[in-house]
Amino acid sequence: MLLRDREESLAQILDTPWDFECPVHGAQREIPLSGSERGQSGSAHERGYSGASAQTQNVPEQAKPRSSPRISIRIPVLAYGWSQHEISFHENSTTLLVNASGALLALDAKVTVGDTVFVVNQTSQAEQECRVAYVGPEFEGKLRVGVAFKRQAPSFWKIDRREARVAKPVRVQVSGKDRTGRKFSQSAMAVDISKSGAKLDGIGYLTWPGETIEVKRGWKSARFRVIWVGDAGPQSGQAGIHLLDTGKNIWGIPL
Repeated sequence: MLLRDREESLAQILDTPWDFECPVHGAQREIPLSGSERGQSGSAHERGYSGASAQTQNVPEQAKPRSSPRISIRIPVLAYGWSQHEISFHENSTTLLVNASGALLALDAKVTVGDTVFVVNQTSQAEQECRVAYVGPEFEGKLRVGVAFKRQAPSFWKIDRREARVAKPVRVQVSGKDRTGRKFSQSAMAVDISKSGAKLDGIGYLTWPGETIEVKRGWKSARFRVIWVGDAGPQSGQAGIHLLDTGKNIWGIPL
């Protein structure tokens, strides 16, 4: 998207969901993964303005470089702490964006900048003490809350690779329940395969973190838990899965 004559800072723009048209998936609404600024020069026509680009203009404030890349990914979390007026809260949520220093969450709790929040990764049960660094306007009925870890924790989200993976793609059949609770069965491609799991391509929007799915190849099948679901960019339509039937190898390749 190309934005002109904005009053917001670049940092605020990068933390706001925007509507855009994807040539593959149609109308979408997502939070930007990155952006940059350009000075005002020449006419809109000379600058190539067409209403769609990934840059912003006329924004005086420069955003500070991020300590690590942000990833648009849905990971189930438990958030608890104390909001305004010392009211305690305890709610299940999902991440909107993550990096090594924290995350952007959707919360019902009316927290404010500076509040202490504890975040539990429901996949690993690991916990981090966080500080509320940003509170944005509501999105889909919830506040968008940016939390910063007390200390950087690159492995907290468990999306780093800890074991050897095989890049060979394997065609599989995946079955489970979609986000409305209805059963589905579809073909997908498994990539980045390891002893404990894989990445599925072409499945992400049908399932949800924490769900159990069955993956079948030929006559072999196994149960997996969905760890993460990609929402935008290169990870759109992808999902990370973890093997529940320990020791099973359904892939037909040595691991």
